[in-house]
Amino acid sequence: MSECSALESLIEMGFSPNRAEKAVAATGNQGIESAMDWLMEHEDDPDIDEPTVPDTKDDATEQDPQIMETGSQEMDTSSGRSSSLTEEEKERQTKRMMELIAQKQQEREEREKRERIEQEKQRRRQGQELSAIRQKMQEQEMQKAAEDRRKEKQEERMARERVREKIARDKAERAKRYGGATSDPVSPPAESPLPASTPSPSSPVQEPPTKKEYDQCRIQVRLLDGTALSQTFRAREQLAAVRLYVELNWPGGPEGPFNLLTSFPRRVFTEEDMEKPLQELGLVPSAVLIVAKK
Repeated sequence: MSECSALESLIEMGFSPNRAEKAVAATGNQGIESAMDWLMEHEDDPDIDEPTVPDTKDDATEQDPQIMETGSQEMDTSSGRSSSLTEEEKERQTKRMMELIAQKQQEREEREKRERIEQEKQRRRQGQELSAIRQKMQEQEMQKAAEDRRKEKQEERMARERVREKIARDKAERAKRYGGATSDPVSPPAESPLPASTPSPSSPVQEPPTKKEYDQCRIQVRLLDGTALSQTFRAREQLAAVRLYVELNWPGGPEGPFNLLTSFPRRVFTEEDMEKPLQELGLVPSAVLIVAKK
């Protein structure tokens, strides 16, 4: 099929002259099917409808009379061949071209459909991967929070155990001390002074009674809410033992730092007094201490 017949067939099928000329020129006049394929592939080009720019060689050919005459003869020959096509052949070619157009459009639609399906699959895969990553991060955060809570509970349990052990040791030590003090009976004749009515044979002057030494003392501590704590301590124990006893046995625990003092005579015990024994502070054999906020 000549170039003119292919060009005319494309124009008769509804393509613009510029598109038909570009398709025939780009395919090297290899036939209507090749031109149709080129048009289907380049139908979205921005310059598809722009006129074809002739080459300089074509301009030179137009200036040469001999070449122009030869070209005119070839065009006349092609036109003669084109005009020799019957209406039936043109209709058959047009039908074939329409079938090719429909086939190309169907192939393009199927290709675009496959691309859309593949893009949707890729989008879903990415969404599933992101969802799995978020779920994994949430699980890790939950595990970390659970581990932190477990550690906090363990530390609280250990702290309570230490307090219980300290209280138990303190109670056991005091019970041992009280038991030891009560298990050793004190001989009244050895510790009690001679009666005042029986003077010593060697001296007519009556000796003053000796001061009794107390090994224990009873301490009562009045808290801020009016309740009281009572406990027996050794006379040689430091005042810090009384403060520790108050801290451990205060219902609900102390709200803050506090001082210990006596009402009569009024005396506020300092940190230095905490290191002194109860006997030296004048709290033996019994005393009442009052708790006051610092």
